[in-house]
Amino acid sequence: MNRRLLVALNSFGAAGVALTFAGPISALAQGYPERPLRFLVPYGPGGPTDTMARVVGQRLSEHWGKPVVIDNRPGATGNIGTALVARATADGHTILVHTSAFAVNPSLFRNAGYDPFKDFAPVIVAGVTPNMLFVRPSVAAHTLAELVSLGKAKPLNYASPGAGTTPHLTAELLLKTMSGANVTHIPYTSGALAVNAVVGGQVPVGSLAIPSVVPFVKAGRLRGIVVTSAQRAPALPEVPTVAESGHPGYEDYTWIAFFAPHGTPRGIVAKLNAEITKVLQVPAVKERLGPLGFAHNPNTPAQFADYLKREVVKWAKVVKDSGARVD
Repeated sequence: MNRRLLVALNSFGAAGVALTFAGPISALAQGYPERPLRFLVPYGPGGPTDTMARVVGQRLSEHWGKPVVIDNRPGATGNIGTALVARATADGHTILVHTSAFAVNPSLFRNAGYDPFKDFAPVIVAGVTPNMLFVRPSVAAHTLAELVSLGKAKPLNYASPGAGTTPHLTAELLLKTMSGANVTHIPYTSGALAVNAVVGGQVPVGSLAIPSVVPFVKAGRLRGIVVTSAQRAPALPEVPTVAESGHPGYEDYTWIAFFAPHGTPRGIVAKLNAEITKVLQVPAVKERLGPLGFAHNPNTPAQFADYLKREVVKWAKVVKDSGARVD
């Protein structure tokens, strides 16, 4: 789990938690949900965000007796779907399930179509996973240094789940900004499409959050180069960290989180937070998500809001330093 996230999530005392779950506020949510919920995923089906939404949605549907509809709305690195939720009725029945690109896009785009603070109420960070650089087996690189050397000798394309995602910026930083390799970004609309492009030979290199990559590496269809966590990922212990590969102290992560439109009653936000937390602690859910690389630490809406502020500032600097732009 991201140590910076853990610090942020533990930085609030009992008073902050008490405010979030105050009795009178919770009373407002007793009848929630009143009708089917929509989990809007601003990416195509099959990637880690879609997986998280479907696993959590199925459990909430069973618990509440109300359908949870997964609505995939890919486009503009998630901005199209995100803007739709920003304009949705703030009653807790339309929820955004997004990645850390939510914190990146306001800096990456001249107009992302939403304000991460004014338009949304953070609900919960549901999962955190490191990113990974990987190649198809025919690529003559087994280490980060060898991959950089290849990129300096001739142009290399790399796939990511979209412009503005942390895997995109990870590759820009490691291969271009910090190492000077000649690489070109090929954005896709989901992790599943990006990993399939590398497996299928359309692109030689990929940068993704590890859940989409794990089964292909284990099957020998892809080769892991580095993971971006502070320690090696339990799902792929043979793949070294960036820190072990010549960049001490380096770490970054992709997270998946749930957001409600701004103005959603705090009691409903608190109820969503509590119920999603319960879902993520169910052994069968842990078995489904854990081996793919997701880690979860319970966090309140207030703690997530504090962490989000830090993430927006951090990734704004990365965007500036890398020179990454999409418009």
